Amino acid sequence: MLLAIDLGTKAGWATCSNGNITSGVQSFANDRFSGGGMRYLKFEKWLGEMPKPSQVVFEEVRRHRGTDAAHVYGGLLAVLTKWCEANSIPYQGVPVGTIKKSFTGNGNAGKNLMITEAKKRGYKPADDNEADALGLLHYWIEEGILSQLCE
Repeated sequence: MLLAIDLGTKAGWATCSNGNITSGVQSFANDRFSGGGMRYLKFEKWLGEMPKPSQVVFEEVRRHRGTDAAHVYGGLLAVLTKWCEANSIPYQGVPVGTIKKSFTGNGNAGKNLMITEAKKRGYKPADDNEADALGLLHYWIEEGILSQLCE
């Protein structure tokens, strides 16, 4: 099974196993009583509750709109890579523009275009995070990288 993930407080994810694609959105938001590290503990717990993937791919973000988003992304990426290393799971990032270009034909595709493309392909994404994860998964399928993991 491959796990494709769009890292963020509201993370989009998609998996492919035995030809079946599953996707969704998971929130790691803190409530007003949570300490700053709780989102990372929630994320690590969520990873541990999923069926163990044979490979993980994530959306590699190089530029963030704000400092908080950059900090959250960096923290989630640290947890993800630590978890993958501890479980001997290979992982790799794919640049955002590469995913968007592969999925929509436009490397600068906005949120609505990603959602529209996911719907055209028969999915019902809850939001742009799930659509991004589906785009990432399809990049791996269409590039032929994923064929054995998804069959």
